[in-house]
Amino acid sequence: MGKENTVRIKTLILSAATAFALSTGVASAAGGGSGHIENIDFSFDGPFGSYDDYQLQRGLQIYSEVCSACHGLQYVPIRTLGDAGGPEIPMDRVRAYAKENFEVFDAELDDFRAATPNDNFPGSNLENAPDLSLMAKARAAFHGPYGLGINQLLKGFGGPEYIVAILTGYTGKEKEEAGTTLYENTAFPGGWIAMAPPLSKEGGDVEFTDGHANDLHHVSEDVAAFLMWTAEPKLEDRKFTGLVAVILMALLSVLLYLTNKRLWAPHKYGRKED
Repeated sequence: MGKENTVRIKTLILSAATAFALSTGVASAAGGGSGHIENIDFSFDGPFGSYDDYQLQRGLQIYSEVCSACHGLQYVPIRTLGDAGGPEIPMDRVRAYAKENFEVFDAELDDFRAATPNDNFPGSNLENAPDLSLMAKARAAFHGPYGLGINQLLKGFGGPEYIVAILTGYTGKEKEEAGTTLYENTAFPGGWIAMAPPLSKEGGDVEFTDGHANDLHHVSEDVAAFLMWTAEPKLEDRKFTGLVAVILMALLSVLLYLTNKRLWAPHKYGRKED
């Protein structure tokens, strides 16, 4: 009987291992076999990281001058550009930015009008151009052991790194399929993407007033950081709340331990006779 139980246990272990291997294999296949994504030390990484407001301002400029021609940010209120923990642009400049760059349809006027800070960014101009509001969260690049999320804890989800890899992964090769021009990209699942390279490999697509580097990699990192903020505008508040919760839990654990020792010590070690 003991031998039969041993065989059953071995069979269960082998079955579980096979199921795990198949599930991870399917997950990898579903990911499309995307290319290697390099980790980037963004300022907002880690439990104590925070956004660089100057980087977010540069990212906003890149989005406005390059990305907004096709892609939208329909879930982001324009007024949040002035929030603490974000680009922190003065409200007068936010009003001017909204008025000069966007028009929104007003149902009451039954016509278009200049956008105000209370409006959201417009949606995408093209049907096949995804909205970028959640791109940095939707496109996770780092996956730890199945169900554990170890890599996510150490390196973040990797959405901004994925965006940088896509923007810098064009090889210059093209092909046509079903009347659609595809562009080879080493980071995109399947290796080919319908989006033409939005940034030139030589850089110089935007000019920053502060003289910051505008080569391909720096520009890609700046716009990726901005898109991470659009997906997680309250990231810093969430980290602070989590840190406070951990500290309180640690203090509570110490208090419970000391209380437990005080309450049960007489019963465990016996009362001393007077």
